[in-house]
Amino acid sequence: MSVVPELEARRSRSRLVVELATTIDDIRASQSLRYRVFGEELGAELHSDGSGLDEDRYDPYCQHLLVRDAANGRVVGSTRLMLDGQARKAGGFYSASEFELGPLLDLPGRRLEVGRTCIDPAYRQGAAIAVLWSGLADYIKENRIDMLFGCASIEMDDGGVVAQAIMNRIRQHAMTAPDCRVTPKNPLPPLPEGAEETVAAPLPPLLKAYFRLGARACGEPCYDPAFNCADVLVLVNVNDIDSSYTRHFLDRVMKG
Repeated sequence: MSVVPELEARRSRSRLVVELATTIDDIRASQSLRYRVFGEELGAELHSDGSGLDEDRYDPYCQHLLVRDAANGRVVGSTRLMLDGQARKAGGFYSASEFELGPLLDLPGRRLEVGRTCIDPAYRQGAAIAVLWSGLADYIKENRIDMLFGCASIEMDDGGVVAQAIMNRIRQHAMTAPDCRVTPKNPLPPLPEGAEETVAAPLPPLLKAYFRLGARACGEPCYDPAFNCADVLVLVNVNDIDSSYTRHFLDRVMKG
């Protein structure tokens, strides 16, 4: 089922469509893409039984938003969505496994956690991420979401030098108010002995996209050894989303 039906006619020239998974096969296609990206491409230590799927205990409580190539039916983009009510059934949000979320959970309003976002390598230079985000924007509107949050990752193949450099930028320009900070359960390890802090480092694409929307980091990152990355928890107040950036994404989608 498409979550952006009003865009379908205007996007008729595009081969990409966005929809919510409605069958177990849809979810398996999402988990397969996640496995290829996170496990095979990025080398994450996934809890897989050899089936080639990235799946965990949170998946049954989430909705899975998919980007599909209409020409061949292939799932080429995916993210999973968890609302407050489903998080209660799951025993908490995924982010709670990495952070003490108390201050965030005390905020009034309806929350949506976004996670496991990935795009097939062959589609990263096109409109796939724009199509995915257009579907997310419509989901937020339809479900009257007040805030969305999730982890954006920074690779740590260099021992954390780039991650610390990026965090230096974030601390100066993109942090939430002190009363909305979360605490990482596994803080970043110290830099390797003799390592020099990088003066400047580019933001990863997902983190950059969040910040352009108006997101703020909710504190220090958590080290995820399974993915060998620094996870930054970001929070977006829906009322603060930058409308010009939203239009930029939608324009890209319309042009296909």
